Amino acid sequence: MYTMTQQNIRIFNSVSGLAGFFTGFLQQHIDANAGQPIVSVALSGGSTPRTIFEYMAANPERISWDKLRLFWGDERCVGPGHSESNYRMVQESLLKHVAVPDNNVFRIKGEADPAGEAARYASVVSHMLPDHGGIPRFDLVMLGMGDDGHTASIFPGNRQLLHSNNLFEPATHPTTGQKRITATLRLINTARNIVFLVTGAAKADMLARVIKKKEGWELLPAAHVQAAQGKLLWLLDEDAASLLG
Repeated sequence: MYTMTQQNIRIFNSVSGLAGFFTGFLQQHIDANAGQPIVSVALSGGSTPRTIFEYMAANPERISWDKLRLFWGDERCVGPGHSESNYRMVQESLLKHVAVPDNNVFRIKGEADPAGEAARYASVVSHMLPDHGGIPRFDLVMLGMGDDGHTASIFPGNRQLLHSNNLFEPATHPTTGQKRITATLRLINTARNIVFLVTGAAKADMLARVIKKKEGWELLPAAHVQAAQGKLLWLLDEDAASLLG
């Protein structure tokens, strides 16, 4: 069950309820685009997406897997077998359990040179996705939000990525110094559908700052995500949404 506080915000009383809704939302989008053979999705890392992927893996009949083309919105600069790899997380929680054709899975090569891989992956995305005003357009981009207000791997302090004309860029975690590769805001905001997935009480304060545009919101990358000519949807659990009232 969920409550809807605004047209683009839905609040669920459980993470499993959120996962079930997102799964249905994805299949509805596939069904609504029956004339389009493939639906392109940029996946997110993080604990909430993992829960959603595990739900999908446990209910594989709910998705037309052969209709999906899967990409990643960001990746840590580690190999695909590394414990911190976003690709590995999706592989273990979802891909090895469902029938997505191997040719429809396009990972960011975290083990490669970050600048070179950002350019290569941008070329792949540009080739595989339809053009929309000179920018490739995903059908759906999944996003999480950190308790510091970051999204994808665009962190506070990486504000140049909010204005980059590139599609993917190298990025650096401000605390650990870990190198990453991330989609830029230019690419994210062009998507037909952008879905934020945010759960847990630890995110409540930051979520309220981002959504309600409280003082200092300009410094928070997640607050700059907006569907330029598409739809933006926030899927939240009650804990994350507790300060929105």
